[in-house]
Amino acid sequence: MNSSVFFDISAGLYIAAMICYVIYLVVRNNTTGLIASTLTIIGFVSQSTALLIRWVNSYDFWLSANPSSGFVESILRAAPLRNLYESLVFFVWSLILFHLFVEFKYKNRSIGAFVTPLAALALLFIDVSGSSKEIQPLIPALQSNWLLFHVLLSFLGYAAFGVSFGASAAYIVTITESKKEKTYIFWSIIIGIFLTVLIAMGIDFLSLSAAERGQLIQNHFLKTTLRNPSGAIAIASWVIAAGFIFVLWNFGIRLKKVLTSLNLTPAMLDEITYKSIAVGFPLFTIGGLIMGAIWANSAWGKYWTWDPKETWSLITWFVYALYLHARFVGGWRGKRVAILAVIGFVAVIFTYLGVNLVLSGLHAYGSG
Repeated sequence: MNSSVFFDISAGLYIAAMICYVIYLVVRNNTTGLIASTLTIIGFVSQSTALLIRWVNSYDFWLSANPSSGFVESILRAAPLRNLYESLVFFVWSLILFHLFVEFKYKNRSIGAFVTPLAALALLFIDVSGSSKEIQPLIPALQSNWLLFHVLLSFLGYAAFGVSFGASAAYIVTITESKKEKTYIFWSIIIGIFLTVLIAMGIDFLSLSAAERGQLIQNHFLKTTLRNPSGAIAIASWVIAAGFIFVLWNFGIRLKKVLTSLNLTPAMLDEITYKSIAVGFPLFTIGGLIMGAIWANSAWGKYWTWDPKETWSLITWFVYALYLHARFVGGWRGKRVAILAVIGFVAVIFTYLGVNLVLSGLHAYGSG
């Protein structure tokens, strides 16, 4: 059985759910909100099925190449977490899992309009990245029983940080009194960049031929718009992007009334941000740093090499450690910790995608 069909179904449902969540946020229609949640749940079930099928297929593939391998070893090394495509798919699955938990716990669907765009961005990135979707043999560095635990816990942590990002972005809007506040300007720029990249990647995808989609993302990422070889098109794209961010800054403050009317209070959003980071931080610490160091020692003979991936993982860890320290010890609340939560997730994005696709190092295999 092919898992790609279920992956495609879940991708379509998540994007449809994102649209419905945004519409729900604007029109405040309960039926639209119910449709958004239903689409998300069905998409999650479909993606869970796809992951299970791919795991079984990977197990068969590994066992055929390593017939002497034991059952437990084969299960661990067949986990569908071995390349850029599989890890992005698992990130989306984890993000939706945390989102659904928050939605049902707080009985509020509004946060979906801030979280599902992250899932849509990851799904679009899969389509334009040129990463292989085929089950491939594990390279020697990945042939370890630490693979499942290291990547699983790391991405569960990433997903929790993603939910905190959505909640902190909504929090900043709800407490803003003026468009000239530095916090609100910061929010406008960060969210504007996310949405601009999301739209530009969609344009990339629509403009690429089937052959071009098989190339690595460095060959065509944003080449249709912001990085177009034609100077005129590139300049026009940058002007349009700047204009879009300006419009978001100018009218984004109107979200405050919408969020307030939907019972998304600053206290609730602050609590969601804090609890998400409180869950994600130990997962990332244990899975990303500690287990990663143990694995690195077994694979490369050193616990720490200051590889770009390791360095940026440590930077990300420090940002979230600062958030928790500032909140517990420094008594920080409100805007300052919300900004830290946003900065932390920007660091997460660069740690995962920026390092894998831009910088070189021992983790370069993650780009394939």
